[in-house]
Amino acid sequence: MKIEACIFDLDGVIVDTAKYHYLAWKELAGEMGFVFTETHNERLKGVSRMASLDILLELGGISLDDEQKSKLATRKNNRYVSFIKKMSPREILPGVMQFLGELKAAGIKTAIGSASKNTPLILERLKLQSYFDAVIDGNKVLEAKPDPEVFLKGAKELNVPPGNCVVFEDAAAGVEAALNAGMVCIGVGLPQNLPGAHKVIGGFEHFRLVDLMNL
Repeated sequence: MKIEACIFDLDGVIVDTAKYHYLAWKELAGEMGFVFTETHNERLKGVSRMASLDILLELGGISLDDEQKSKLATRKNNRYVSFIKKMSPREILPGVMQFLGELKAAGIKTAIGSASKNTPLILERLKLQSYFDAVIDGNKVLEAKPDPEVFLKGAKELNVPPGNCVVFEDAAAGVEAALNAGMVCIGVGLPQNLPGAHKVIGGFEHFRLVDLMNL
């Protein structure tokens, strides 16, 4: 395989925004009278905002119409945004900056492939805009992971064949999306949570360009 590009999910791969999503969903669930746990939160990883809300309501045994759901989703997002507006580059996960630097030096293209519509704000807060040649986020795609749209659009913007792209993902739905796109997928996290990934790493502290090339 000739590796020409790396496409990164954002939440849980570049930075841990999952904790802020969790806090916002947990507060919303509490207001509706039920407990939302970290175990429940695993089901929301890599899933769009409205689909996440549907899961939350299912857990609480609550049925709402579309207008009510839209208001709740907006309330949750406002809380989440209030958290991420306070983020700084210190929150970039260990080893990420070194790995991105090695990719740039080697001429390997990079992109973000995330369901989050807040991706531009997060990249701005982390001062990472210049490290990515393309950003595909929830504002540019119609289909949620495991649909491969986000990664296929990333490959297209980078002008790289899907088969020459490596995806870094921390969610099962994202791994499935990468495989559906015909790409190699490296899972970031625990192997039991990332079935189907070609390789699973704990993070970027001990993963370098040479490890990528030895896939």
